[in-house]
Amino acid sequence: MNYWQTDLIRLRGVEPEDGDLFWSWNQDSEMARNLEFVWPPVSKAQVRQEMAAAAQKKMENDAFQWVIEETNGTPVGFIHTHNCHPRNGVFKYGLGVEASHRRKGYAAAAILVILRYYFQELRYQKVTIQMHSENEASRALHERLGFVREGAVRRAIFTGGRYLDELFYGMTVDEWQQRYGVSAK
Repeated sequence: MNYWQTDLIRLRGVEPEDGDLFWSWNQDSEMARNLEFVWPPVSKAQVRQEMAAAAQKKMENDAFQWVIEETNGTPVGFIHTHNCHPRNGVFKYGLGVEASHRRKGYAAAAILVILRYYFQELRYQKVTIQMHSENEASRALHERLGFVREGAVRRAIFTGGRYLDELFYGMTVDEWQQRYGVSAK
């Protein structure tokens, strides 16, 4: 089986023709709020141009963006890594899954592929994710995957007319190996 595929999903690079897809995902204001904030409207032309540029990008500083697809090729979401620091062995990621495809295991499967790659192939030793305190779905998902809540910054995110706490969750390579039965090589 392809390294980037499981029984449920496969990850692929962004293609220029994904512009309309990402534009449609940008219309989901609740997904946007859970990722950062509600973005102002942008044109399809702008998103097409951004996706065309993303399709040409090589992995830089170990940061990259993937489309999450069902194994039949239906796109369901995206995952991207950022703030990758090889010297310290730490990285972060963000993801989004289209509303009609949530709670089907796609996000969890994509996260586990990314963790396997960064821990086993790139030698990273820790991943950290951030979310606002009312993102119950993300909190539950990451706790179920074995992430540990590491802290909170009070009133650090403003969205929906309110200030929310920013929560930090992390997982070390040792915790990942122990939980998922992966031996260090």
